[in-house]
Amino acid sequence: MNEIIFLVENAVEGGYTARALGQSIFTEGDDIDELRSNIRDAVGCHFDPAEKPSIIRLHFVSEEVLAA
Repeated sequence: MNEIIFLVENAVEGGYTARALGQSIFTEGDDIDELRSNIRDAVGCHFDPAEKPSIIRLHFVSEEVLAA
């Protein structure tokens, strides 16, 4: 695996959550810098060094509600 993609969303209680697509990895952080660090740590713990993806892609999802 060369790349892993995380879906990043705003957490209801504040901060951010990140869920890997196709892998059982979930983490969170109070701010973007903490989230990035936690994602790197989670990926490092989940994969053996020889199988660890060389690219971690973050896909930010935001939701906006408009009143009619």
